[in-house]
Amino acid sequence: MEKKTESLIKTLTELQSTSGHERNVREFMRKELEPLVDRIEQDGLGGIFGIREHQDANAPKIMIAAHMDEVGFMVTNITATGLLKVSPLGGWNPYVVSAQRFTLQTRKGDYPVISSSIPPHLLRAAGGQQAAVKVTDILFDAGFTSKEEAEEYGVRPGDTIVPIVETIWTANKKRMIAKSWDNRYGCTVVLEALRELQNEALPNTLIAGANVQEEVGLRGTGPSVTKFNPDLFFAVDCSAADDLTGSKDTFGHLDQGFLLRILDPGLITLPRMKEFLEDTALTHNIPFQYFVSQGGTDAGKAHLMNQGVPSTVIGVCARYIHTHQTMFSIKDYEAAREMVIQTIRALDRSTVNTILDGRTN
Repeated sequence: MEKKTESLIKTLTELQSTSGHERNVREFMRKELEPLVDRIEQDGLGGIFGIREHQDANAPKIMIAAHMDEVGFMVTNITATGLLKVSPLGGWNPYVVSAQRFTLQTRKGDYPVISSSIPPHLLRAAGGQQAAVKVTDILFDAGFTSKEEAEEYGVRPGDTIVPIVETIWTANKKRMIAKSWDNRYGCTVVLEALRELQNEALPNTLIAGANVQEEVGLRGTGPSVTKFNPDLFFAVDCSAADDLTGSKDTFGHLDQGFLLRILDPGLITLPRMKEFLEDTALTHNIPFQYFVSQGGTDAGKAHLMNQGVPSTVIGVCARYIHTHQTMFSIKDYEAAREMVIQTIRALDRSTVNTILDGRTN
């Protein structure tokens, strides 16, 4: 892996921005997009996209969309003793939340905070048993001694709490461990594809960037797809790997290439779109794996917008997503990056028409 790719991954995964509070990532994306595109536009909820405009008004409009938000929490109440009650932003397994480090983001500044847990010593009186955990039962502790002290430091309901994690390599340098690869993968691949294509004439108008609030119901997709009205929509997103047992009958295996999603609860990839992805990957010897998901992406919302926008996902899988520690494969990322680049290069008007309705001109 090139150093600039490593640096980009590390920077983006260590940035902290949860749903509805994407400013940190958006500011970074704006700075990185600016030299790579003709102009930058932002939708009303904060999604940001760079546009490479084609001179031909009839050129197809291709949208490549990541999302900026990561799972986190929102402060809903401050207790008399200065502890924080929260609601989750995005899907959390409650059994991975306790005893972790986070950042509390307030108007007055960012503060360290940890999630509460019950030590085994205090469980002994109950025979070591603990009731089923709910995320909303877990308190967050920033060390404040009272509600009044927390408020003096600027803490208010609506503030956000986001994991803090250093991105590191595994020993064999084949994989990385980080938070928020879902979906800083997408942000990374958008920027790297634009860098690669910067000096090339494209056969389309390219709209590439990132939505907001994906983790809380794909909310940012509607405004951006309405605004840009693309012919085709490609989500670039990270999904859960299911490869720990060694079974080959599960979906999402590290090191097996990018994910070609054929089905999820909100999307059926259209036959001509699937054939296009297969042909492109095979032509360029890009490794891929078919993927059926139990969760959705922005493509699930995009394909229902306007009069219907054929949509799909060029994804990667990672282990332990929606936690502090996600593990992903560099080989998979490189395959996905090449697939995004070759997809953009291939989508001229004739190819897009074939995907849309079978026309050849």
